[in-house]
Amino acid sequence: MNAINTTTPDTPSSRLAPVTPSQATQPRPALTDINGLRLGGIFPTGREPSVRTLREWTRARRVPHHRVGHFVYYDLAEVSMHIRTRLLVPARG
Repeated sequence: MNAINTTTPDTPSSRLAPVTPSQATQPRPALTDINGLRLGGIFPTGREPSVRTLREWTRARRVPHHRVGHFVYYDLAEVSMHIRTRLLVPARG
């Protein structure tokens, strides 16, 4: 009979350092692009700002964002909290 090898191969994932409980419980922020921000559910359905408006807000630093090279990413929770607490849009009329 052939013996089945039950040992794990030496792969890069098996050589990683073990994850501590404090690292495992900390959620990572979910970063998204501008389209994900628009359709991420933090704006009322049918009332999402346009991509142009979001880019203008980003350029004017009115919404929090993260730049990685020339890419711009947004944390939905961070933007949602910022909009509800600090972003003031003047009323029309």
